[in-house]
Amino acid sequence: MKKSLLIFLLLFLQITNINAQSVTGVLGAFPPELVLLQSRMEEKKDTIIQQIRFTKGKLNGRQIVLAQTGIGKVNAAITTTLMIEHFKPREIIFSGIAGGIDPALNPGDIVIGTHVTYHDFGMAEDNGMQYWSTKNPATMLENPRSFVCDSTLVKKALAVSKGLTFSKIKRDNGSFEPAVKQGIIVTGDVFVSSEIITKRLREELNAAATEMEGAAIAQTCYQQNTPFLIIRSLSDNANEKAQNDIMAFYDIAAHNAATLVMAVVGKM
Repeated sequence: MKKSLLIFLLLFLQITNINAQSVTGVLGAFPPELVLLQSRMEEKKDTIIQQIRFTKGKLNGRQIVLAQTGIGKVNAAITTTLMIEHFKPREIIFSGIAGGIDPALNPGDIVIGTHVTYHDFGMAEDNGMQYWSTKNPATMLENPRSFVCDSTLVKKALAVSKGLTFSKIKRDNGSFEPAVKQGIIVTGDVFVSSEIITKRLREELNAAATEMEGAAIAQTCYQQNTPFLIIRSLSDNANEKAQNDIMAFYDIAAHNAATLVMAVVGKM
């Protein structure tokens, strides 16, 4: 009898642990990056932690917890840490916009991150930037300079993107389906609006896109052993037209990134 009870308790604890882990974390920096995802969620329940709202519910048949990070690396790291600590997601996916670096990409196109790295962490010299690795403050060991997005999630995102219908992008020369590519995403606490800087980021880091949160989320997930994926749709080309382009393409880029994230979540 005691042995049967012990087996039952062990099975119960194992199932409880599996269920507790079976949730996907979804993050975005701005409200427009999350509006589609929020509108499609069911059975929503909000929890406020340290003034940050976390919404738990179902999205495309999958249990998720959704949160807005705010702009920049510090805000992103804080929200990601709280999400991991309180909800223990099995994986975290970021949905949002970015500036394009790869000259083959245009506003509206989508980048599935394969690697994420900082472009503003290191030593700035007269002749350029010397990029450093961050360190884990608990172990003081160096993190990789480039954080690798979970390969299974990357493959899943690429696979599901082929069957999706995205909103078309209206440009001066016509209306286009957004291209979906994988590539390196670079992060810094600056809005890039300079052809000189985009050229440097392309040459030195082989960047496809630049944004302000991804590497902080990646570092947090890496240090906490949580798989992650960063998905970005381009709102501009990070050049002298960036401020005008972002006004034109922001909403549709955010919508298309969220469309892909929602499809990925549905395949978990």
